[in-house]
Amino acid sequence: MPVEPLASIELPYDQWCDAGLLFAPFADEPWAMLLDSAASQHPDSRYDILLRKPLHILSTHILSTNILSTKSADNNSDPFAQLTLYLQQMPDYQGQHELPFSGGAAGYFSYDAGRRIEKIPTLAEADIKLPDIALGFYQYALIIDHQQQRTYALAPQSELSQQADFWRPHQLHQNSPFHLLGEWQSNMSKAEYQLKIAQIHEHLLAGDCYQINLAQRFQAPYEGSEWQAYQRLKEANTAPFSAFIRLPEGAVLSLSPERFLQSSATGEVETKPIKGTRPRQQNPKQDEAEKNTLLHSAKDQAENLMIVDLLRNDLSRVCLPGSVKVPALFAIESFAAVHHLVSTVRGQLPHPSDIVNLIRAAFPGGSITGAPKVSAMTIIEQLEPHRRSVYCGSIGYISKNGRSDTNIAIRTLVASEGQLYCWAGGGIVADSEALAEYQETLDKVNKILPVLADD
Repeated sequence: MPVEPLASIELPYDQWCDAGLLFAPFADEPWAMLLDSAASQHPDSRYDILLRKPLHILSTHILSTNILSTKSADNNSDPFAQLTLYLQQMPDYQGQHELPFSGGAAGYFSYDAGRRIEKIPTLAEADIKLPDIALGFYQYALIIDHQQQRTYALAPQSELSQQADFWRPHQLHQNSPFHLLGEWQSNMSKAEYQLKIAQIHEHLLAGDCYQINLAQRFQAPYEGSEWQAYQRLKEANTAPFSAFIRLPEGAVLSLSPERFLQSSATGEVETKPIKGTRPRQQNPKQDEAEKNTLLHSAKDQAENLMIVDLLRNDLSRVCLPGSVKVPALFAIESFAAVHHLVSTVRGQLPHPSDIVNLIRAAFPGGSITGAPKVSAMTIIEQLEPHRRSVYCGSIGYISKNGRSDTNIAIRTLVASEGQLYCWAGGGIVADSEALAEYQETLDKVNKILPVLADD
């Protein structure tokens, strides 16, 4: 492991502000990642972070573990313990600029990584070959601060002068055009989805759960550049927690509107669960009416409050006693396809490095499981025919100093072995109506599936 400290150099923003243009040459490079604010005007949008050439990686699969790194590792070890160890071994950052990412881990925890934390039955088919945890440990990053209009390159101190060449390759890569080769197909029919909601109602009435998130999966064959598909999706979806990840096994394309956990270098943490959705309308008056309906919906507020309570409990497992607060309850946030009901929960960690413990304690996010969490995940396993893979997991970064930001991987697609997968779901409670819940899943992907189907 290198011991040379990391530093940063500022680059001219006007020449280094287009994250898509800068990332394109590396879009096919294994372990290249773009954590992307996607040109969103959302208040949580600020940074684009480009990452490549990790020092080592942590790549694990359910039922087996492959940890590939510059050091030997115990293949039976806990991946969260490995994450903590590798973060500790990363070089220190000694630069003069304050950066959101200053060297550390980036990548994802799939929804199925929750099987390493809780005992969940193995019923759903695992047909996507991507790892359940895929993290690179990076000392090279290009960080674009769109709020301050400044760009920084992170690197070992002795390599700062070479960063322009590192991020501007001499040979440009030509991506092949992206095309779907068939229609999108769901893993459930409309009737099957309604039947599963009826089964959920039986669980709710029996007291097994208070809320259960049910998702359907869409699948289509494709050819060509996944990066080109991401760019097409980005034009139609301005989401503050977007990402493109290239792995040897495939690619992840995320257009998430939802934050999982954010932490500062002093240990303040925040989560922003989404629960409650209405479709956008082209007519401004109708659109405002949809927003007001959501804002005053007793059902959606009840769903949201259940998840807020779950997350307050999750944060309290690691945060200092009495520090967990809810500064914002039932706020409306609007996106290209839908309006969402969003709340904010904050707390204080005993130490910034406890963010890894908090991720483990709170994973997967309650907004995409239901409550109580383990019971909901068990029922989801019984109802959904396929594992969720990266969908409903979490994508983001964790710096060595404890600063982090991660999303809930909704509006997220996975590309693997010539197949493209996309999911949509929603929280089901006792008074949920099956037809309305089914329509909500379609509303959530109406700026995704048609966009990629158009040639």
